[in-house]
Amino acid sequence: MAKGAHAGEIVKAAAQAAGGGGGGRPDFAQAGGRDATKLPDALAAAEMTLARQLGRLPLLPLS
Repeated sequence: MAKGAHAGEIVKAAAQAAGGGGGGRPDFAQAGGRDATKLPDALAAAEMTLARQLGRLPLLPLS
């Protein structure tokens, strides 16, 4: 992608945090998680991955 983000890597990180898996192309991806209680962790993982890809700090602190 023009900005440097890779959708497959973002959803893979999120899905792994929720006990699932996923991946895809830079512009299209899909994933699934097994543990819905891990949704906050999955969102944090997606945010951290995107921030790392864009060379920026995360928007929200991880707890």
